[in-house]
Amino acid sequence: MKAIIPAAGLGTRFLPATKCSPKELLPVIDKPVIQYVVEEALEPEGVDGVVIVNSHEKPQIEQYFSVDEGFESMLRERGKSAEADRVHEASSLPVSFVYQDVARGLGHAVLQAVEKIDGEPFFVLLGDYFVPGRQMCVRMAEVSREHGGASVIAVAPVPADQVSRYGIIAGECVGCLPGTDATGEQEGAVWKVTGLVEKPKPEEAPSHLFIVGRYLLSPRVMELLATQEPGAGNEIQLTDAMERLLAEEEMYALVVDPAEGCDTGTPAAWAAVNARMALEDASQRDAFLEAFGPEGAARLG
Repeated sequence: MKAIIPAAGLGTRFLPATKCSPKELLPVIDKPVIQYVVEEALEPEGVDGVVIVNSHEKPQIEQYFSVDEGFESMLRERGKSAEADRVHEASSLPVSFVYQDVARGLGHAVLQAVEKIDGEPFFVLLGDYFVPGRQMCVRMAEVSREHGGASVIAVAPVPADQVSRYGIIAGECVGCLPGTDATGEQEGAVWKVTGLVEKPKPEEAPSHLFIVGRYLLSPRVMELLATQEPGAGNEIQLTDAMERLLAEEEMYALVVDPAEGCDTGTPAAWAAVNARMALEDASQRDAFLEAFGPEGAARLG
């Protein structure tokens, strides 16, 4: 089984920083964002490779995941073997690349990886959001197994007055993760999806659950994407193909806590994630607070 990470976007919200360095390579502490996503994608049992949908305008991403024996040797010669090991670790991850050079939507990006999935179910992980504990996709795979290999999406509750900003699922709660007693829109609840509604009015929303950016999808989605007409923004939308899939196959949703993950999609969010990760890492916390200064540390509590 493969996991697909779309990463062909220009990262315009981070300009001018992303003029020369893709946003996916912006560091969180000491690793780029995309490495966290790759490591998360490889966590579920059965996932043996990650396909990054890149742009030829961003060769740095492929360079990052490539072996650089000369650089590693130089580090070791300078007594930096631990650093060399970490560099090699990144280049040893089972990552391959396909390309989307014209931005035609998330569905079009996913479709570029069709030859890589070998007709099997596949994960899709959006590249600007990662889960440090790496268990969200693991739980999604568990739900899929419980329901005969059905597609599963991760969803999270949003306040009623904000549903018009998101794609919202329709359906009903049909159970929960083993070991929990979650119901309704509580974390751990499992819903059977009957529809996907894009940015509904609050009074018309079928639920308050929006798609978080983690998908485990049937290979049939690839066939549907191949014939998908352009939708919103004149782009090939993944949700449009998923809506068509609902007419043929069952789909489920796992309610998650969005705070379980880290959103790095804007400069402010990326900065906040760095602070969060530093505070949660025992090896970084004291140095971070010292660097932040007494006044800043006091603000953080």
